[in-house]
Amino acid sequence: MNIITPTADGSNTLYNETIGEHYHSKHGALQESKHVFIDAGLKFTSANLTEISIFEVGFGTGLNFILSFEYCAANNIKLNYTSIEAFPLPTAVIEQTGYAAYVLEVIWADFISNYPDALKAPQKLTSLCNLEIPHTTLAEYQSDQKFDVIYYDAFSVQHQPEMWSDEIIAHACSFLKPGGVFVTYAITGKLKRAIKACGFTIEKLPGAPGKREMLRATKAEG
Repeated sequence: MNIITPTADGSNTLYNETIGEHYHSKHGALQESKHVFIDAGLKFTSANLTEISIFEVGFGTGLNFILSFEYCAANNIKLNYTSIEAFPLPTAVIEQTGYAAYVLEVIWADFISNYPDALKAPQKLTSLCNLEIPHTTLAEYQSDQKFDVIYYDAFSVQHQPEMWSDEIIAHACSFLKPGGVFVTYAITGKLKRAIKACGFTIEKLPGAPGKREMLRATKAEG
């Protein structure tokens, strides 16, 4: 069962009773999503692009997606967004988050009306936005597509250690283009070693509220 829970910045998150963890930071769901994934990931990578492809590990509530959708729409960037989710939330639960308040009404409407179908097949939300949410685990996911950015937003290593093994990190990184960017809210010595072993350059950035640091890594060219 998932329980709506307020966070410190006034935005809500969900508490997953099965996993024993919140979907977003209790210090601020909205702040964390903007800081880690939009600012450090999307804005950093899309500076000179007119089209961008994002691979997200853990669609969850869709917060990272709607913020990415709005940013790309505002900046005339075509967004191709793929986000795997092993346990998709019902539409009614996503609507209860209150996240409609954080994006333009048209962005939310395009998202929520297409969400159920995006779980089954790729959907064209607008001329500038495509969304697909494969109902699968990262370990089982396969694709020939290569992405510009990975949002790694799995539950923490304490609650979902299998999502942070060297093997699964390498599998995720295999979907990035040369020069592509991997961002996540976490940073540990083990994670840094796993990423470096895949041929990445590591950056330690200031973390979102409640976290001292976060990780951004860039895949070697060629």
